[in-house]
Amino acid sequence: MTENGDPLENAIAERVNGILKMEWLYRKTPDTKWETASGIPAIIDAYNNRRPHLSINMMTPEAAHYC
Repeated sequence: MTENGDPLENAIAERVNGILKMEWLYRKTPDTKWETASGIPAIIDAYNNRRPHLSINMMTPEAAHYC
């Protein structure tokens, strides 16, 4: 994600990764690759379409995109 391996170079991606880990991965670790692969679309959908974000006035990213 970054050329030098410095997370400060890509703060947005690191923030998203942190949110995904805290809200989904740490709650239940998938047991198989299939569970992981099948769960990713649901996590992305929740992050973009159902999870309000403080930085965009508690809207979802999809709603903010269409404003």
